Amino acid sequence: MRQQSTAVIILIVASGLITTHSQRSHAAEPTSNNIEEIIVAGQVNDLVGEPQTATEGLIFDTQLKLRPVSRSAELLEFIPGVIATQHSGEGKANQYFLRGFNLDHGTDLAIRVDGMPVNMPTHTHGQGYADINFVIPELIDSLSYRKGPYYAQIGDFATAGSTELAVVDDLRQGYASLTVGQNDYQRIFAGQSFVAGEGKLTLAGAATRYGGPWQLDQDLNERKGLVKFHQESERSAWNLTAMSYDNSWNATDQIPLRALDSGSLDRFGTIDPSSGGDSRRRSLSYNWQQNQDVSRWKINAYAMDYDLDLFSNFTYFMEDPLRGDQFQQSDQRHVFGFDSEYRYQTEIFDTPSEVSFGLQTRYDDIDTGLYKTMQRTVFATTREDSIKQSLSSSWVAVQQQWSKNFRSVAGLRLDHYRFDVTADIPDNSGAGAETLVSPKLNLIYSPPGQTEYYFSVGQGFHSNDARGATITIDPVSGEPVDKVDPLAKARSIELGLRNSIIPKTRITISTFLMALESELVYVGDAGATEAREKSRRRGIEVSALYAPTSWLLLDTDITVTHARFSGVGADNHIPNSVSHTASFGLIVHEADQWSGGLRLRYLGKAPLSESGRPRSESTLLVNLQSVYQINPRFTATLELLNLLDSQDHDISYFYQSQLSDETAPQEDIHFHPVEPRSLRLTLQARF
Repeated sequence: MRQQSTAVIILIVASGLITTHSQRSHAAEPTSNNIEEIIVAGQVNDLVGEPQTATEGLIFDTQLKLRPVSRSAELLEFIPGVIATQHSGEGKANQYFLRGFNLDHGTDLAIRVDGMPVNMPTHTHGQGYADINFVIPELIDSLSYRKGPYYAQIGDFATAGSTELAVVDDLRQGYASLTVGQNDYQRIFAGQSFVAGEGKLTLAGAATRYGGPWQLDQDLNERKGLVKFHQESERSAWNLTAMSYDNSWNATDQIPLRALDSGSLDRFGTIDPSSGGDSRRRSLSYNWQQNQDVSRWKINAYAMDYDLDLFSNFTYFMEDPLRGDQFQQSDQRHVFGFDSEYRYQTEIFDTPSEVSFGLQTRYDDIDTGLYKTMQRTVFATTREDSIKQSLSSSWVAVQQQWSKNFRSVAGLRLDHYRFDVTADIPDNSGAGAETLVSPKLNLIYSPPGQTEYYFSVGQGFHSNDARGATITIDPVSGEPVDKVDPLAKARSIELGLRNSIIPKTRITISTFLMALESELVYVGDAGATEAREKSRRRGIEVSALYAPTSWLLLDTDITVTHARFSGVGADNHIPNSVSHTASFGLIVHEADQWSGGLRLRYLGKAPLSESGRPRSESTLLVNLQSVYQINPRFTATLELLNLLDSQDHDISYFYQSQLSDETAPQEDIHFHPVEPRSLRLTLQARF
């Protein structure tokens, strides 16, 4: 899947692969890896199950809790090569980067939480919008990830990769925490599990208030809640989970560089103080699993209710010099889905084999709107649409152990996308469907020694906005426009290896090439993604994990990619396609009464237009966390975010805008600054 990019994968500290605790009991599966196991803080560093590619991994809660994280989306930075940034404050979905992709808010990275998809197709703010602000980090038990479109069980948006965050089945011990920090940061969390009949009932919630370093009070008011019932026996387990999320905020959007250079605007200033938004999410999900001697069933069903109202102004006074260019994007939807998987062990052609197959379906009932506003008051309607769409899928995968050292995983996936759009402009209404068959193949060679080799080839896809598949007239200009293909294919090939020749060290190297039928690009002056030309990427990733002692873990990863549009001439740069990313991490686990972590992450330069000029500046951030165990019940944690007080840009764009004192639009870099150095203290008490 990506054209030129490095696929580096650190290893994952698996906290408790060997454990009897219920929340892990269903995760442990046999592995045939001959790579040396690395013991870190009493945990086994190895992949659960048999990896299909070099670039997949599993991270458990011990490592998750010891890395400093300032926002929920930074959990995804545990995936080697992933960077999570923000261009509009803490309320919106984050901006993600991986393998030379500016993933916008999730267009080519499939994200799931406890089996539920997070990405929103045909979303008002951008295709595949993936807001994980509803996640409570304290409740994440593990994070698994896969890169590339080489997995039959993963479909829409899983071109650059996919990840799933698993929520704990129950808390070993209840606890509450209070966090206070600079810039009016306050957060409280509490969670407890109770015996309920033959299972466990978990109740948890978190609330955050945050003003931020901006001249405009961000006034973030975030509330999250979870209720989960879990029951398991020797052979089966099931859970029912309800989650809620409410958030409101004032936006601190990107600002033009010329205003900062002239002194008319402070680095943390805001041009339109009435921009902002509110978001709401409710969900109910059911997971069931049954293990037999040679087979396993898994079933997941979910329902979601989602609302977003987003007020943005990226061009200021370019379109309307009197009232300004603020606009509202509205998205209300109901989502229903079902996912099933069956695996069984058998022999095919006298070869030990495991056959897996599954059925998946998702239905979205969506109402979207785009309005012109002034100080959050609507004065004109640009477009309103009602969309009903579904994605129904089936897949099969066959893993075969051809010899002691060689195995293969072949897969085939069938996806059927249906959509029906009712637009306020009748000519933009319509219905349609498209079916796609995607083959996959992974070859794994594990000779005696300390190295494993991987070869993967496969096809994946991302869906395009259903409104773009039926549109004929631009709702603003009235000009005719071309429709986009409902499904955009991505074909990719990857070579990788994992090596542990150096004692207590794991090194992963991978290289890939990907061709994408339609590139989804974020358009800064429109505030949404746009389907563009074909693109190609190639790259290489290198990652390493070193555990010199039982209490110290070091990890690093470097990614180098080359991304271009295909067949468009000299101006073929993909805006915001970052060519270099890197990270370095250090974790200390229970060294006497101390634990902690340090994280450095680097986001390299990127072209901001098709010509390759201008380019964004690189960003370097360092976060530090120190944890002190006062006694068995009380813990104090100190976080120092942006340790070096970097004044880099969190993200940059290049487009036209017009300030109130300007007479004509100007092309300029628009950027969102990283937040200044900030200290936060957390006190935690266990019940």
